[in-house]
Amino acid sequence: MNWNTDLYTQKHSFVYQYGEGLLELLNPRPHERILDLGCGSGELTQRIAESGAQVIGIDSSATMLNKAQAQFPTLTVHQMDATNFSFDDPFDAIFSNAVLHWVPDYEATVRQMAKALKPGGRLVLEFGGKNNVATIVNAVARQLEKFGYSFTPFWFFPSIGEYTPVLEQYGFKVRLAQHYDRDTLLNDPETGLADWIEQFGPYFFKNVASADKAAILEAINDDLRPALFRDGRWYADYKRIRIVAEKT
Repeated sequence: MNWNTDLYTQKHSFVYQYGEGLLELLNPRPHERILDLGCGSGELTQRIAESGAQVIGIDSSATMLNKAQAQFPTLTVHQMDATNFSFDDPFDAIFSNAVLHWVPDYEATVRQMAKALKPGGRLVLEFGGKNNVATIVNAVARQLEKFGYSFTPFWFFPSIGEYTPVLEQYGFKVRLAQHYDRDTLLNDPETGLADWIEQFGPYFFKNVASADKAAILEAINDDLRPALFRDGRWYADYKRIRIVAEKT
């Protein structure tokens, strides 16, 4: 995934702004050792650091990590995969916001998180849940088909019933598991939907001829306007899962 970090921070800052509420659940304390799993451009990692905790951020995207270091030079960040990371010293907590739906092999991630936490350590997670952005995804699939293309889903949006048993299998006691709707206002009144698709759904157009892409985006806009354009603004139909768990 090659992120456009400028577009991300300028037009999709809601990703980390919504994560502010998740930090309240984390409640980081001075001298705690905390892992930010999928730290992205570092805004929430910096907030954790400001609590006095010792925070380390990891992300699979070198582009995102470069942005994080440019914005917050004192942060400690590493390029690592969510399914295969390790550290010598265990953590008091693992925090992850808007990341885990990018990781289809979720059992491998849960296994690594269990290894990385101290006994009694806590997980605080939020990511896309079942039917997240389904209205958008279905419209994209329809329009791609009309233009003669196919689409294979690339996100993993589980239900609570799918995800929490795996946590329990690896020794976590689930304290909170919530699936909720969160219609999300997109930044630009004119191009908000197209900007969102360009930022988060590049795989939609992986095999699409460049000559067709603009026409498909316009068709998606027309298709979704009755459902997702309200009071002169675009919205995305987000569904989120929020989990707090403790390693037993």
